[in-house]
Amino acid sequence: MIEIRHLSKSYGKLKAVNDLSFTVPKGQMFGFLGINGAGKSTVFNMICGLLNQDEGTIRINGMESERNREILHHMIGAVYQYSALDGPLTVRENLKSRVALYGIHGKTFTHRLEDLADQMDFMDYLDRPLNRLSGGQKRRVDIARALFHHPKLLILDEPTTGLDPSTRTIIWNMIEQVRNEEEMTVILTTHYMEEAAVCDQIVIIDHGEKIAEGTPLQLKNTYVKDHISLYGVDEETVKTLHVPYAPIPDGWDIPVDHTSLATGLICAHPDVFHDYELIKGRMDDVFLAVTGTSLPGGKK
Repeated sequence: MIEIRHLSKSYGKLKAVNDLSFTVPKGQMFGFLGINGAGKSTVFNMICGLLNQDEGTIRINGMESERNREILHHMIGAVYQYSALDGPLTVRENLKSRVALYGIHGKTFTHRLEDLADQMDFMDYLDRPLNRLSGGQKRRVDIARALFHHPKLLILDEPTTGLDPSTRTIIWNMIEQVRNEEEMTVILTTHYMEEAAVCDQIVIIDHGEKIAEGTPLQLKNTYVKDHISLYGVDEETVKTLHVPYAPIPDGWDIPVDHTSLATGLICAHPDVFHDYELIKGRMDDVFLAVTGTSLPGGKK
């Protein structure tokens, strides 16, 4: 679906993106992560055709972006961190004006509006001004705007920032439903690592360069350890396991490189592991290990 090769972009002496390459297969949920200022928005703007690259190529469905911008404009939908809609206009008026740019008018507009309003549950406030909506309601409308023209690629730039956990879950359920129905490819950037954890593939960038790439499981196995919390045994018993350990409240913490080693240790000592908990490494820990920085949406 997307092939990015040796992409670079500078602003004066600042190298915002430096020799970046990655591939996003069709239909994937692709996580594109980095701290603020890492170059994510610059890459998104180049993919969307809003910004020219200095070097490198972007191919979407085999088409080079710089030579096929009009065609690709109709294939891409984007949801930005901050709403691109007009506060004084109603939801209906906002969507009507925006999708006219894609040639969507009349009955085609009405039918698609009804479908999306029903699917994303904003039928009740179609004729309400946008500036009278809650953050979650505005987000539904933003996503509907991006989906209106049936894009093959959906770019989500921190789509749930500032929303409460319940609303984030609702928004993500909607995105996942539409993604499956429309067979879309999704590129996501987020500060919530539990959202990144459901991606098929992840790239982490820092100062415009790729510093890590893999599935969530591959990244966890590479950069962080799993832990076994063992309870109900004394230290002499823990010593018989011949593995590193440390005390925790009411028990012992045993770090292991990955889940298969934990499983092997537990199965080899059933007399010791009566009361235990296996704690998987988290994407928060991966991000911290790779960048040296915690994201504001992550767990500290």
